[in-house]
Amino acid sequence: MEFYRQTKSKIAKELGTNFEKGLDSQVIQEKLAKVGPNALVEGKKKGVLQVFLEQFKDLMVIILIIAAIISAFTGSLESTLVIIVVLILNAILGTVQHVKAEKSLESLKSLSAPTAKVIRNGQKSEIEAKNLVPGDILLLEAGDMVTADGRILENASLQVNESSLTGESTNVDKLDTQFDKEVPLADRMNMVYSSSLVTYGRATVVVTATGMQTEIGKIASLMNETKERRTPLQVSLDQFSSRLATAILVLCALIFGIQMWRGQQILDSLLFAVALAVAAIPEALSSIVTIVQAMGTQKMAKENAIIKNLAAVESLGSVSVIASDKTGTLTQNKMTVEDIYIGEKVLKPQELNLSNQLHRYLLYDVVLNNDSSLSDGKAIGDPTESALLEMYRQVPGIDLGNGVLGLSEQELREHAGRLEEVPFDSDRKLMSTKHLIHTVPTIFVKGAIDVLLKRCINIRLDNDTIRPMTDEDRKKILEQNNRFSEAGLRVLAFAYKESNEELSINSENDLTFIGLVSEMDPPRQESVAAVTRAKEAGIKTVMITGDHKVTAVAIAKKIGIFTDGDMALTGLELDTLNDDELDQKIEKVSVYARVSPENKIRIVNAWQRKGRIVSMTGDGVNDAPALKKADVGVAMGITGTEVSKDAASMILADDNFATIIKAVANGRTVYENIKNAIGYLLSGNLSAIITVLFASLVGLPVPFVAVQLLFINLVTDSLPALAIGMEPGDPDILKRKPRDPKEGILNKSFVSQIAIQGLLIAIAVISAFLLGLKDSPATATTMAFSTLTFARLLHGFNCRSQHSIFKIGFKNNWYSLAAFAVGTILLALILLVPGLHSLFAVETLSMQELLIIAGLALVPTILIQISKIIRH
Repeated sequence: MEFYRQTKSKIAKELGTNFEKGLDSQVIQEKLAKVGPNALVEGKKKGVLQVFLEQFKDLMVIILIIAAIISAFTGSLESTLVIIVVLILNAILGTVQHVKAEKSLESLKSLSAPTAKVIRNGQKSEIEAKNLVPGDILLLEAGDMVTADGRILENASLQVNESSLTGESTNVDKLDTQFDKEVPLADRMNMVYSSSLVTYGRATVVVTATGMQTEIGKIASLMNETKERRTPLQVSLDQFSSRLATAILVLCALIFGIQMWRGQQILDSLLFAVALAVAAIPEALSSIVTIVQAMGTQKMAKENAIIKNLAAVESLGSVSVIASDKTGTLTQNKMTVEDIYIGEKVLKPQELNLSNQLHRYLLYDVVLNNDSSLSDGKAIGDPTESALLEMYRQVPGIDLGNGVLGLSEQELREHAGRLEEVPFDSDRKLMSTKHLIHTVPTIFVKGAIDVLLKRCINIRLDNDTIRPMTDEDRKKILEQNNRFSEAGLRVLAFAYKESNEELSINSENDLTFIGLVSEMDPPRQESVAAVTRAKEAGIKTVMITGDHKVTAVAIAKKIGIFTDGDMALTGLELDTLNDDELDQKIEKVSVYARVSPENKIRIVNAWQRKGRIVSMTGDGVNDAPALKKADVGVAMGITGTEVSKDAASMILADDNFATIIKAVANGRTVYENIKNAIGYLLSGNLSAIITVLFASLVGLPVPFVAVQLLFINLVTDSLPALAIGMEPGDPDILKRKPRDPKEGILNKSFVSQIAIQGLLIAIAVISAFLLGLKDSPATATTMAFSTLTFARLLHGFNCRSQHSIFKIGFKNNWYSLAAFAVGTILLALILLVPGLHSLFAVETLSMQELLIIAGLALVPTILIQISKIIRH
């Protein structure tokens, strides 16, 4: 039932309650048994052991396990041990990466207050909030947390902060009247919702929903149902792994068959197959991807972007749509006075003049008829009223302790103290206070223009004259109000009258109009530049807000999000569109206003159906499901709720949209570095595969033992690959379009590059192997292993960039030199320390053989660098 549209009698009948006495004990027990406690139900989570075991489901891991078993049977226990240790370490790393604390629902639960004041059995009592049931009569007053959804029965100036649900920080004035037509959640003024906070007034409410049936419960359901999408890199690596694993199995079977056809023993044939499998599988790949992403997170953290999920680093580089919240992210989250209409002119606060009587009376009204205060630069009270005090401080001649003549707001309030008041009321939409101004009792009134203007009979002008208000005056004022409203400004009207009567609601008549003050939450200065940079980077920025459409569009125009030809939709308008209609319009829609949590998920889904990678920003509980659904959920670090932070994969420490664009640039750099590292590992592994295949096809001995290949893949390869991951980004990286997420890592040009580089290294290794065979098979294996290791260490310089080493130099990445030095030292230890010879199955080499190895290993790098110089 849509309770906000029903009569009170129908609600009482539907919920089986009595508004005066509440529910009796028997009915409460029956309802509790039927609907359950007023608590949120948690979704099922994977256990740590389950996540750990899932790490071994990968086909390449299974191949390595088989290789370890075969190595054990062939007597290579060192290889078996090394492979098993590698697999366990990778599984632990994967478990740590994937097991994230799912705190979202715990944070949601913590928003519910532990107790609630109710009327039951005709008595007022305080109960545990979890025992509330639909039909309970709930009593609310300032400071209370609303513990269930409910319809307001009696209202005494109730104001509620619903920012956790709507994302808007402005307090909502509540009503107890019935609505005739459908309105969005944020506009249902006769309802209160679980997790919101009562900031003013009091009310009597009938509970209409508890637990998972509340609006916050629906969000919890969405959180349980929403699954995080795999990142483009994860999808690409999965495709790559499955294809590589299939190719490895086919090659291993082929080699095994050839060896058996040649009359080799089964164990010898298996040894060849194992060598090929170990050579082909890049064991360090997953670890290097994770470490490079972790390095990216450290860099982003220094720029106020805190990454919770490592995979999100790379996803950022593929983002093509940013769906951004307005308040606090694109704007300053602080109401500011923009323009003032006074004396038939539009002025800025700095243009007000204390010597002008009309201006002075507006300032009296602004400061004295105001419950907010400013202390140590912080605003205390309603943001709209605080903005008026900030405006007062901008007027030339106001004393803020700098010796300038004039009164601070505190001094003015002490000088003209408040004698009487009628607080703001959501029905009247007015607030009035009475003061002595120049010994004359004066009533100041402020409020909504449509209400206040009807109560004005006079208008005060610049020349200190007061005359009766004419229809022409009213028309001018309303036209100016429309201009302010069309610009997305919130407007307050100000009036006064000199009277000695006792202040009451009836006093708010026969007023003299002073002027209008327009306010807005202004855009951040950085937002305009950031949106422009996003456009250059091929990223569309979309504003999603709980604010009104006119305000949202006005802000979006100022920032550059909304341009000619764009569309804006409200949540209700979005609900009227089916998925096909939304898909047709979505490219044109730049602003969504008055949206619900379901709307946000639908918008993200629609963009994802288009094949786009979507980043969604938000700070409220209402944003959490969409943050989880988006490819990159971005929560606000300052204003964000714990729920939104838990659901997101990135947190902005400064709540600034511009930080997202910096993070996108970092994400693109991380992807480029990961791709270059993958190219480095695959081209090196391909050279080993070609060498093993060549030896098998021409009937030569196995060129490598498994432990040698594992040493190369896990030690000497890992260091250069990590150095590649530390490469600084290209300054022009944001001038490129986002990469197509459907395009895998191994596109044609990348595969051909890997193939050519792998072949060049393989030729050098095969040459060393053949030269070594002239001496003995053991010397040949040692020379092949040494050439492959040194050539791959040198190849690390080739894979840092598409440009030659002469252009990029070494100054901006000393890690590449360090990796090369460490790898070379380790190789030298293996070759020169006799105690390590048996472990790695190597022989002592002569100086001539060592020089041959160095020369052959250097040739591929020289050729690759020459090709880069020619190409660029």
